[in-house]
Amino acid sequence: MSTVIKVENLSKKYTLSHQQSVQYTALRDVIASGVKNFSKKLLSPFSSKGSPVTDTQEEFWALKDVSFEVKQGDRVGIIGRNGAGKSTLLKILSRITEPTAGRVSIKGRVASLLEVGTGFHPELTGRENIYLNGAILGMSRADIKLKFDEIVAFAEVEKFLDTPVKRYSSGMYVRLAFAVAAHLEPEILIVDEVLAVGDAQFQKKCLGKMEEVGKEGRTVLFVSHNMGAVSTLTNRVLMLQSGVVLVDGITSVVIEKYLSTGYSNRGQWRASNKNQKPIQIMSVSALGADGSACGQYDATKYIDIEIEYEVRKKLVGSVIALNIHGVDGVHVVSLEDSDNNKEILIGRKVGSYKATVRLPGPLLNSGIYYLRVGSGIPGRLKYENIEAFRFEIVETGDTTMRGHRAGYLLPMLPWKTEGL
Repeated sequence: MSTVIKVENLSKKYTLSHQQSVQYTALRDVIASGVKNFSKKLLSPFSSKGSPVTDTQEEFWALKDVSFEVKQGDRVGIIGRNGAGKSTLLKILSRITEPTAGRVSIKGRVASLLEVGTGFHPELTGRENIYLNGAILGMSRADIKLKFDEIVAFAEVEKFLDTPVKRYSSGMYVRLAFAVAAHLEPEILIVDEVLAVGDAQFQKKCLGKMEEVGKEGRTVLFVSHNMGAVSTLTNRVLMLQSGVVLVDGITSVVIEKYLSTGYSNRGQWRASNKNQKPIQIMSVSALGADGSACGQYDATKYIDIEIEYEVRKKLVGSVIALNIHGVDGVHVVSLEDSDNNKEILIGRKVGSYKATVRLPGPLLNSGIYYLRVGSGIPGRLKYENIEAFRFEIVETGDTTMRGHRAGYLLPMLPWKTEGL
């Protein structure tokens, strides 16, 4: 197949400015030091509060000497920690940002969905934005009209079609933006983590459409922290770290490398410093039946997951979430602290808390698992998404009963057998 994207020695540099306060000098000292020094002090920059400041600049390379090629019909996942350079790379490929060095060659129409509202004019209606985006992609009015009803049905925004999109919720924005990007038949579809804004049902719908697009022979570039989605949708993955392509290879191999290098093995995680989030998770521990957080647990016994967190302002609708993944990125378990306590959704008060959930034993099959915790308001806001640690379930029971079975979940459920 022909090459549709060629990236050669791509780099992107940003210049960061830092203001630093300097010690204030009394006026009597300035006069005593002479007219020359007084003039320098008088002309030095001042902060808004009147204290002298100095500016320092720092170079930050979001991407550094990145090179790769993408063939027609490839479905490429791009993964990495926050700040690895994923979104910067997609913005350059979408011609939103200019690179500092290197070059990018792209053959074919590109549709991008990078953040809420990308490519939409807020004053135009949903209907007008569909036609505007189609025109930008080089489609005729007749071609857009042919796809119009399908786009509207997929986005589920028919009632608001003639409303300016500035009045849309973030979820409506994403639904329409994705529908336009996926249905107007671009040769290359670029999608960032923005799908996380939509509800779970719509996310599944989008992932299904992207899989369909890939099977049609169109090229897909997909950035996500959801390793299960990456595993399902892509046949190749680029793993970025600090602006450099660390690994480029088969999806399953790269995902396993990514998971094994990112999580600690101790069965515990603790925040290194405080942030300004409305909720901050301070620590996470997986405690075995003996009360220890060793990172290795008996398959026949329970595990208590303890999450300590701080709430810094009263919140409505917020949850603490716990997710467990397998070595291939498959999402095994998804839990929220509101599952059996709906009162938490009514209002979460300021303070420090510890939430505990018990994973019964036996539940998980033997093997390696990865635990993520997060906080936010489902379908609206994500405060944190922490890759906490990996842990191992070890089979200590009768292996003739369990050792030969496949699957991640392996509960020993009661059966009833009777003669007929």
